[in-house]
Amino acid sequence: MDEIPASRRLVVFVTGLRNDAFGTTTVSESLLAEIRAAVPQVDCRYFPDPREMDPVVGEAEVVYGFIGPQALARATRLKWVQSMSAGPDRLLYPEMVASAVQLTCSKGNGAVPLAEHAMTLMLMLTHGVMRSVRAHAEHRWEHFAHPELNGLTCGIIGLGHCGQDLALKAKAFHMRVLGIRRTAQPTPGVDEVVPRERLGEFLGRSDVVVVTAPRTPETVGMLGEGEFRAMKRSAYYICVSRGGIADDAALLRALRDGWIAGAGLDAHGQEPLPPDSPFWTAPNTIVTPHNGATSPFTRQRGAAIFIDNLKRYVSGQPFVNLVDKHAGY
Repeated sequence: MDEIPASRRLVVFVTGLRNDAFGTTTVSESLLAEIRAAVPQVDCRYFPDPREMDPVVGEAEVVYGFIGPQALARATRLKWVQSMSAGPDRLLYPEMVASAVQLTCSKGNGAVPLAEHAMTLMLMLTHGVMRSVRAHAEHRWEHFAHPELNGLTCGIIGLGHCGQDLALKAKAFHMRVLGIRRTAQPTPGVDEVVPRERLGEFLGRSDVVVVTAPRTPETVGMLGEGEFRAMKRSAYYICVSRGGIADDAALLRALRDGWIAGAGLDAHGQEPLPPDSPFWTAPNTIVTPHNGATSPFTRQRGAAIFIDNLKRYVSGQPFVNLVDKHAGY
């Protein structure tokens, strides 16, 4: 990547986003000021709705946020797009994948709150918190025994930023930690990294299975009927990254027929989850609205990644979090 001369104007479009699953994403004036201060020659323009940039999209060299296929076709000067989210799924449409535009993501921005959310679901499921909530609502004193996380095995599918942070948190609860990742490299907090080929064994050894992996062609549908049957009947399934990694029909049957003990679902195959979805009433299942990483610090960390990449772009250095558009991450 060549260095950009300080005399050349760099046009950066920052977009908000309206998403039915996540509501409206807006960008603060303080963040826009940070972007403008980071690179002197930047011409930073903010469009609360991505459609608002359509008439002038041909001027943009960089987009931080979302750009759709029609706007991409007219963005003749566009060189680089950064997703505000860790998963670049919505930007991996065929036209973007086929284009020469470089794509980066905000991977790592939500690792801490996602790992916290996974631990929250894990504690709620193992400690029977929903049972206590129901008793509370009925003003009923119900005393019961529950297991401890201490001594249980946490199996983490995906040892990226979130998976690694979750491993350390699970170790703090005195759990044994197994992990699956594409490479078998040692990972802090993980007692054993298991190859994908031994997925069934991994599932059978885990008391809690947590999905923190991105949704890619490699991971979509990787957990089906055979995989849920391989889990212990006392085990719990938790997903905090993306829906679709587990086959919904197989997961629902596993919950209804008792192949597993319960589930904590923050990410879903269909979002927003429809009011009539059977997951709302599935046995021992906790549903949250994909808000595990919804904290102000997630947005701040994502902006810091973009500003670092913007400086790299100007100085001709390699990007961080460059997405392989064909692999999907």
